[in-house]
Amino acid sequence: MYNLPNILTISRIVVIPVIFLAIYIHTAFWSVLAGVLFVVASITDYLDGYLARARNQHSVLGRLLDPIADKLLVVSALLIIVANGMVDPISYIPVIIIMCREVLVSGLREFLAEFRVGMPVTRLAKWKTGFQMVAISMILLEKIGEPVRFMGEWMLWIAGILTFITGYQYFEKCLDYIYTVENNKKNPVKVVEQGVKKIAVKVKTAVSEKVKNTAQKKRRGPKPGMKKGSTTSAKRGRKPKNKSVETAE
Repeated sequence: MYNLPNILTISRIVVIPVIFLAIYIHTAFWSVLAGVLFVVASITDYLDGYLARARNQHSVLGRLLDPIADKLLVVSALLIIVANGMVDPISYIPVIIIMCREVLVSGLREFLAEFRVGMPVTRLAKWKTGFQMVAISMILLEKIGEPVRFMGEWMLWIAGILTFITGYQYFEKCLDYIYTVENNKKNPVKVVEQGVKKIAVKVKTAVSEKVKNTAQKKRRGPKPGMKKGSTTSAKRGRKPKNKSVETAE
């Protein structure tokens, strides 16, 4: 449970209050420290998944905490940026878009999880995350220079646009699934067809397991200490009771 990928994931949650305090000290050193901590936390978002796959250390705790840590880190950083007026008021628009999208996607995933339907991350969503993390990091590092903050604000707008697009794509996929379910309810033939397919999959799985078990038994061979043909010879050596009785008579 407490392997390196999970520790990196938990570190993203632990670093949030440190970033919060560093920003509110209002000195150049602590502001730069907050930006650096956010950059490091953003890098761990990639490292924990990479290490989990490389070391084969997938865990239920990691799958639970990874999306939660990402959302807590991003939403907290955006709230800090808005509360301290680190961007122009017009740039509150992409901030609101990003936060609304996080709530929307979380709700959609929870709804689809009840039907065991996954919502895989798209390539565009990964680009969105990259622009988002870089933008927030540059805004937090505003003490380095005004051009850094200006570039970060522009990247925040790009992240907001990509966020809107990916949020719409996820919502569209959810609507397609809902329409499919509703149409199947109205059409009994499709319901029966889906039921037959499920039964066919179960039968196929059971047959494949049976064949697999039979093949494994054949590979193991006879039990140790038992000679080939011993069972058949023993059976052949036996004489039926009725024949022995007839001989005795």
